[in-house]
Amino acid sequence: MSVYKRPGAATYSYDFRLQNRRFSGDTGKAQKREAEAVERLKRDEARAEVAEGRSLEAPDTWELAASRYWLEVGQHHVNRETTLKSLDWLTRHLGRQTRLADIDDNRVAGLVALRRADRRQVGRSDARDRQRPVSAATVNRTMTEPLRKVLLRARGVWKVKIGEVSWRKHLLKEPRERVREASLGEEAAIGGALERGYDEAVAFGFRDGCRRMEICGLVWSRVDFFGRRYTVIGKGGKARTIPMSQATFDQLFRLRGQHPEFVFTFVAQKTRKELGQVRGQRYPIQLGTLSKLIRRAAARTGVQDFHLHDTRHTAATRVLRKSNLRVVQQLLGHEDIATTTKYAHALADDIRAALDATSPTKSPTSASTDATNPLRDLGKAG
Repeated sequence: MSVYKRPGAATYSYDFRLQNRRFSGDTGKAQKREAEAVERLKRDEARAEVAEGRSLEAPDTWELAASRYWLEVGQHHVNRETTLKSLDWLTRHLGRQTRLADIDDNRVAGLVALRRADRRQVGRSDARDRQRPVSAATVNRTMTEPLRKVLLRARGVWKVKIGEVSWRKHLLKEPRERVREASLGEEAAIGGALERGYDEAVAFGFRDGCRRMEICGLVWSRVDFFGRRYTVIGKGGKARTIPMSQATFDQLFRLRGQHPEFVFTFVAQKTRKELGQVRGQRYPIQLGTLSKLIRRAAARTGVQDFHLHDTRHTAATRVLRKSNLRVVQQLLGHEDIATTTKYAHALADDIRAALDATSPTKSPTSASTDATNPLRDLGKAG
């Protein structure tokens, strides 16, 4: 980020360049984190402004391509802030004027190495401010995949020549996703430690297995009480309609009228002008805040190794025990059932428990074995 304080100034200023144009001004914020949020918004606006002015030109440099991608695709992502950060990182390390035709395997391999060397903070409360390298999944999702999407759009849609890149060689191998199922006690403990409003969202996640973007983005216009179903917008902007259980129907019906648009909301505990929040009014729950609060709730209640996405794992495992993999596939919105098979452990556990339940508690005695053995007399006759 490029926010800074001018000598004698009480608030931070921003100053950045985009496509040989300079954008600068006062954020009006005295706190650095708030100033950085303003700067991100200014970058959003700058990208859209620049890309709109050049929208009919075929972009041949990275900066032009990133700007146009943001205008056409990135700014419409549910997690648009993450997309913006990825494009900013790539712009810093690729160079604004780098030609798309020059981005080849050698260049991509270097970017992967740079991203793997990054550090991310773990636990702000830790006085030692411990850090650790980013994971392979983070490298793939925040660098390699965004770069790939921009370049493939440049070649396929904008008809621009790009370098030769074998993407499979650059995607890092990710460890198999763990499946963490919460017990009923852990679920109750976490829910009881969450702020009001956020507890409703997490209870919904435990029951219906929706992703966090689907939970935060659920709006009343997609809730059909008469048809007893609702529609969420998941990865890639794909819609998925899910039937309501009685518990889900009761919960959503109870939440009606709290907010005109969003289903899951919270009550602001204090007025925060920088966020446009007024004490006592309801606002939609936020992705980042939801993840942060569930981590804090797990820590306070002693629940080990639990994250927001584990509510989805919990719901999937519970549903699988009452149905089959196809049902879970439809619930979670997996295109390929192979993705759903990671939950098959639940079936294996249940089969093992069933076999244990049907096994005899005592080994047959030798006498009873002889009495019922049809080969006994044959052995004597021999």
